[in-house]
Amino acid sequence: MGLPALQFEVHGSVENARSLVHEAVDIWFDQVATLFKDGQEPTISELSHQFSDTRGDLMGAVMQSMVEKAYHHHLHQEYAPCPECARIFKRKRFDSKTLSTLHGEFTLDRPYFFCTRCKIGFHPLDDVLVIAPERHQHDVQKKAVKSASRMPFEESAEEFSSLTGVEIGNHFQHDTLNAVGDVSTLELVIPDRSEIERRIDVAAKSTKSKPILVVGTDGAHMPTRPKAGRKGKRGPGEWKEAKGFRLYVVGDKGRTIQIASWHQIQEAESFKKDLAVIAERIPHDRVRVALLADGAEYLWSTMTECFPTGRPILDFYHCAEYVHDVAKILFGEGELKTKQWAEAIMSMLSFSEMDDVLSILRDMEPKTPIASEKIRKMIGYLEKNQGRIHYETDKDDGYPIGSGGIESSHKYVCHTRMKRSGAWWVKESGNSMLRVRCAVVNGTYDRIFEHYATQSRRSRLRLVDK
Repeated sequence: MGLPALQFEVHGSVENARSLVHEAVDIWFDQVATLFKDGQEPTISELSHQFSDTRGDLMGAVMQSMVEKAYHHHLHQEYAPCPECARIFKRKRFDSKTLSTLHGEFTLDRPYFFCTRCKIGFHPLDDVLVIAPERHQHDVQKKAVKSASRMPFEESAEEFSSLTGVEIGNHFQHDTLNAVGDVSTLELVIPDRSEIERRIDVAAKSTKSKPILVVGTDGAHMPTRPKAGRKGKRGPGEWKEAKGFRLYVVGDKGRTIQIASWHQIQEAESFKKDLAVIAERIPHDRVRVALLADGAEYLWSTMTECFPTGRPILDFYHCAEYVHDVAKILFGEGELKTKQWAEAIMSMLSFSEMDDVLSILRDMEPKTPIASEKIRKMIGYLEKNQGRIHYETDKDDGYPIGSGGIESSHKYVCHTRMKRSGAWWVKESGNSMLRVRCAVVNGTYDRIFEHYATQSRRSRLRLVDK
């Protein structure tokens, strides 16, 4: 089937637009035809390279022709109302703007108006076409930001230009990603309640009982540095904790369905407020909640307050790591007895034999002060987490006992992009990057970018006349 005929029902002429498009195609065809001069037979690769090198000129000309005909009235507008006070003003001049899109560049001469009362200048056509204030338009920006969220800016810019033919710089990617991240609030980055309910329904179809919603929390250290001017000294770097949570639903055969991830370099109080926001969007009566974390007390107090009906479960592997560390101090690195003792303790904990484990520890006679201190700390660790260690019951009820979900989220969202050799982040730009990456993981990237594009409208208004 061919392409449907373009309908310019209000502005311009279909035949005039078609004529301009044909002219652009003829020019492009002449460029491609040079490959066949003197009986040459170009390969598919050579033809493909030629198409790639010239498609921007062709499609840019086609887009310009369509815009000029479809929006003829807007391009020649003489009077327009001020977007602030609605007073009518006469056109002051035409301003030229080059628009870079994924399909080529073209230039438009847009009518410019100025409100003497509000002291703002405006281009009505920019609102009609939703033209970005920057040269690169929103279609370029959207893909460029997503690319920059996955690899270093310089590498991403080079890869983007190679694949699309649109030349962008790493500073453009850096600045645009920060601008998108700046307006990406938690409320936009996490899915809304209806989408969360839809994902829970998908999991519920494969289980006989209520699906399990896992709430995992943890912290990951990020390399940060203070702000500094272009020529100023940055000062020493500092590792700060990115506190994060991940919510997912466990379906049939352990299949997980992502609900929401959120990671930010922030203090515990801010983290608590963030988790409360997602808790309000969860239909608590339709899920069984599992709370998973390591031994950090601020995580437990936050989770239990936001999810009071959740079952707290101490990460089994964090507990096992703690036990093995104590065993090494008691019996020596690499010794068979070390392994046997640690596995025996973990086996008892797996069957919830907490009293027996504590009795064994209290009856031990460590040979060194260091070993004695380790035993004391382990007793305190187990006593503090006693209400969170019931692994046998957890497994019988289908609950996960490991916090691998949040750890993998930290690794993918934070570490993969941000913990690279030589990389140090200003807190604000680091958090912008984390918000964008979380949106990609949560499936809300389109929404946050649409919000960014809408917010950029105001920046098109000039505060003074030029």
